[in-house]
Amino acid sequence: MKSLTLYNTESIDKLVWPEEQVSISAKTPALSILTDFRQHRPRVIDANVRAIDLENLMKRSHVKMKIILDLHKKFIGIVSLYDLSEENILKKVDKNTPRNELLVSDLMHARETLKCFDYNDLAKATVEDVLETQKHNHQQHCLVIDRKQHEIRGLISARDVARLINRAVDIKAHISFEALFNELMA
Repeated sequence: MKSLTLYNTESIDKLVWPEEQVSISAKTPALSILTDFRQHRPRVIDANVRAIDLENLMKRSHVKMKIILDLHKKFIGIVSLYDLSEENILKKVDKNTPRNELLVSDLMHARETLKCFDYNDLAKATVEDVLETQKHNHQQHCLVIDRKQHEIRGLISARDVARLINRAVDIKAHISFEALFNELMA
């Protein structure tokens, strides 16, 4: 084991800050709006977690979407904070399934129902292309897959795009790709 030297900070008065994030335009490469899971850990949850527990957790941590994994850690779907709303939970409650027994898997969007971008297509696209394609999708997130590797590569979030175009973001508001497309093209 190596012993490291400890230094005094008495002559140090400058703090390092991250480089300013540059705002994007319609012609910015689409990969600049991708949350790449090779660089950022995906936000995942097990399918057997109770829906009301996840709703509280997501609200406290300001997370709007989770990727759902089965017992073998395989991708089976996604769930948004909106999916866990009281209204949606009450739609699933019946005499056989009380509210506090509903699981995340009961409210998720199953893998088979999701539409997503391919990473290699995205590498040749612009932000405008992404928003144009997504403008009629009322979801706040779109997965990006690598079809060659058979893996979920990342995610595009309408909320992240809003921040990058320097739009004020209300943490509770629903942000659609359509609104962002209209704003970016204005």
